Amino acid sequence: MPALKLSVVQYLNTVPLIWGMLRGEQQGKFDLRFTTPANCADAVHQRQADVGIIPSIEYQRLDRVQILSGMSIAAKNQVRSVLLLSKVPLAKIQTVATDNSSRTSAALLRVMMRKFYSRWITVIPLAPRPDIMLERADAALLIGDAALTYSGQVAEVYDLAAEWKRFTGLPFVFALWVGHEDRNLTKHHADFAASLQFGLAHIDDIAAEYALRLGMTAAAVKVYLTENIDYSLDEENRQGLRLFYKLAHETGIIPVEKALYFA
Repeated sequence: MPALKLSVVQYLNTVPLIWGMLRGEQQGKFDLRFTTPANCADAVHQRQADVGIIPSIEYQRLDRVQILSGMSIAAKNQVRSVLLLSKVPLAKIQTVATDNSSRTSAALLRVMMRKFYSRWITVIPLAPRPDIMLERADAALLIGDAALTYSGQVAEVYDLAAEWKRFTGLPFVFALWVGHEDRNLTKHHADFAASLQFGLAHIDDIAAEYALRLGMTAAAVKVYLTENIDYSLDEENRQGLRLFYKLAHETGIIPVEKALYFA
């Protein structure tokens, strides 16, 4: 049987999930293909990939898929890599340029503006270039490594995970391992879990390697991966995920609210 094809987000926060597949005992067991969050979801939808680290909102748009239990890319509090950069106070935002590779964060922004701030905004999807985004709109939604390493000057900066936590008291789940149920995901679950455990046990190695790539210190990378990102899918994270789906349905982002189905 050919190796499962995995569509993987090419951001720093994904690396611990796949470290065992890159450097550990799971190396060679999977066919890894790196891309953006939006393209990961599309690859799973089009069956170009068997499993993907997809934006959590996209689970609701896929049929006959399962979530690999126990793992996610989430934030218990501040995330630092999903930022709303604004030229004006939040209460005055009318237009937002969103990173065109983002789906969950863009949906979270719409939910928050409608439900928490009673704001109706116009969204303009653009390439993740903060200078151009802020020329075109009142605010820019930046995600991933571009947000984590952003060093520009802007009047207001909002961390969306921190804002979600402030209003709901719950963590926010940004991404999930999701795959087609006919690919026998339960059989492979142990390898996915072991790859993550290997990554968490080698955070220092990951930090040393990726600090150079991102122009950060190893210490800053380690803090991000251990304090800002949470890789579990515990009950608290699942509660946050269910609430996000409920509010996304109420705001018309998804037509129905599908239950969580785990492998």
